[in-house]
Amino acid sequence: MAHIALPDGVPGIRGLLVSHPATAKPMGELAEVLLRGPSTLTMAERELVATHVSFRNDCHYCHSSHGAIAAEHLGGRDADYTLVDEIRADVETAPISEKMKALLVIAGHVQVDGKRVTAEHVERARRAGATDDELHDVVLIAAAFCMFNRYVDGLGTWQPRDPEFYRGVGKRTSELGYTNRDYSTPIR
Repeated sequence: MAHIALPDGVPGIRGLLVSHPATAKPMGELAEVLLRGPSTLTMAERELVATHVSFRNDCHYCHSSHGAIAAEHLGGRDADYTLVDEIRADVETAPISEKMKALLVIAGHVQVDGKRVTAEHVERARRAGATDDELHDVVLIAAAFCMFNRYVDGLGTWQPRDPEFYRGVGKRTSELGYTNRDYSTPIR
């Protein structure tokens, strides 16, 4: 049960956005810019950063929904969902580019404490082809998702456990994005 009054049956951050529209708008706009705005990182790559940080923060709603969104951006096949699971299990052994491995390691350090990102981490990412803008975006996405995760978990939101629910979230959000949404509409 949530720590504050939220609409029945509206999970995770969605319930918070419905019940607090004044903060929903800027939070949705921030997510839209970070995860769907112009970037040399694909939408799938940016969603993987959100998934990785949310998984490390043990925020079930966020890592499940953003993992599903990433999988949908990758093509929505079972293999894409398996790839997301492999990244959750171990970034270093997952079948992803060296650049994404380095960027996800940086995101993981930001998740703990931004000061843990070292020149060596940045140099590894640069050697793998990461640009200044990509480094910026990864650190900002990681920091923002720490906030989003703590918002969702700190208020004790309802977080469904059914993986099929999150596939619906992934399909819908990959198509519609994070702004101009009616978050009270059930996911199907």
